[in-house]
Amino acid sequence: MSEALPGSATDTDPSTMSATALTGAIRRREVSAREALEAHFARIDEVNGAINAVVTQDRKGAAALAAAADERTASGADLPPLHGLPMTHKDTNNTKGLRTTSGSVIFRDFVPTFDDLLIGRLKAAGVVTTGKSNVPEFAAGSHTFNEVFGTTVNPYDLSRSAGGSSGGVAASIAARIQPLGDGSDMGGSLRIPASFCNVVGYRPSLGVVPMAPARNAWAWLGRAGLMARDVEDLALGMAAIAGPDAAVPYGYPVQGSFGAPLQRDLTGLRIGWSADFGLGVPVDREVLRVLESQLTVFADLGAIVEEAAPDLRDADEVFGTTRAFDFALNYGDLVIEHGDVIKPEVRWNVVKGWELTGQDLVDAALARTRLDTGVREFFGKYDVFASPATQVLPFDAAERYPTSVNGVEFETYLDWMRSACLISATGLPAVSVPAGFSEGGLPVGLQLSMASGKDVELLQVAYAFEQATGWAKRAPGLG
Repeated sequence: MSEALPGSATDTDPSTMSATALTGAIRRREVSAREALEAHFARIDEVNGAINAVVTQDRKGAAALAAAADERTASGADLPPLHGLPMTHKDTNNTKGLRTTSGSVIFRDFVPTFDDLLIGRLKAAGVVTTGKSNVPEFAAGSHTFNEVFGTTVNPYDLSRSAGGSSGGVAASIAARIQPLGDGSDMGGSLRIPASFCNVVGYRPSLGVVPMAPARNAWAWLGRAGLMARDVEDLALGMAAIAGPDAAVPYGYPVQGSFGAPLQRDLTGLRIGWSADFGLGVPVDREVLRVLESQLTVFADLGAIVEEAAPDLRDADEVFGTTRAFDFALNYGDLVIEHGDVIKPEVRWNVVKGWELTGQDLVDAALARTRLDTGVREFFGKYDVFASPATQVLPFDAAERYPTSVNGVEFETYLDWMRSACLISATGLPAVSVPAGFSEGGLPVGLQLSMASGKDVELLQVAYAFEQATGWAKRAPGLG
């Protein structure tokens, strides 16, 4: 076995190689797609019983895809960017011919006849689909448990939550089942599990990865995105799946190319940091201790770091009203028909949407305009907003959600997620990047956001931090 760091270009174990290294090795015929797939399933067999991240497998279908990939490699044909890469998909993303439950007993046996746009793009990019990863019911809440498959736990501490709603994806990536995976993010569903599992989770600008098909084509709060063990793999995946689609009425806002070099000089970069988002948001003291100890990294890289935050006073109203509206639109019919078997948090959010008045919608529209103005003013002075990705450390997986932090009691299942929800309300692209560990060995993520459209620059900043710290290389002690 190679003495190289796991995931590096010289690592020879497919289960620990990065997506960049593994797809490169497959192109060079150093590793076959079949061998990559065998390592993927072997790792599932080794660790999935402990973490419960992968909930549906298609070994026969995946074997056929890997064989076809090897035939294409041998033919000398042009190879797509993710050629031969094994990947499970988030169980809220529809996969043609492969069970998609959304974590609900209502859809326990549902098999779609189509791929969601994101899945179609991943397949076109060469991914070998192997199965599905666990989610909370209808992706509601940042803790992955449901009545169909149970709870996904954290590879760094099997008694703790892996986060959610992309918790199965995050746990799979952290556990070295796969290096790259798809997810979605309305209130932190990519960023929170990334923080909990020491991986990178990226919520793009609106329109970067269109969410289609969608019941409401104009919905803006939720985003489709990716998670990976490092920023280089994230950029590789984004280069393969980003782009406009005629079915979605939004343009493609990204400035630059995801294929651009990630190396960037941070000299003079202006970073505003806030521990409480300028709103007194309660954050666990250990989370803040870890993050504040890392801010000198940016100064050492030449950036200017100051205490500052956008005016986020309207963000709670914007997020709460928009989410409630979206839940009523997307799940209202299901609650009417199957309310007795749908978890209470989903029912509560749907009822909040049903209770919205015309005045509530007017107020939210005005609040969103004020919020956008405040955000624009902030980015007139600063390039980056840095903040905690989560308010808590990974919590007891037996809990439904945290009910307090630092003595502050939470009223709803969303309150402990405010660190992510506030940024969702702004519409900004955001990324959670590994930033260290608590004294008890639990991962902590740093949330970075930039002005809309500056997604490529955002990943460059995250990459600079990642390379300077090396936290992403610390693997869990599984297997």
